[in-house]
Amino acid sequence: MNKCLPLIAILALSGCATTEPTYLKNGEQGLTIDCSGEANSWATCYEKADASCAGTGYRIVGTDGTPATKESDKTLGADVGNYKSRSVLVMCK
Repeated sequence: MNKCLPLIAILALSGCATTEPTYLKNGEQGLTIDCSGEANSWATCYEKADASCAGTGYRIVGTDGTPATKESDKTLGADVGNYKSRSVLVMCK
């Protein structure tokens, strides 16, 4: 069991972006990409969008996420303990 704990911790900290097809109000199909968590970044969302659109390119329709933490709210210069929420809505070209 003690050997499994580090593996579980690594898996919990390493995140991956998830992609879900969706339809926009105008009826066109888009992709919702969720790249929330400490291990991901906005760059992870955009890399997943590029990979999901198979190199044809994409257009960002919208973004949603946790605002950046102010420097005065950080602990020793780091944003500790706050869950980061990030998602991007894209349309492949």
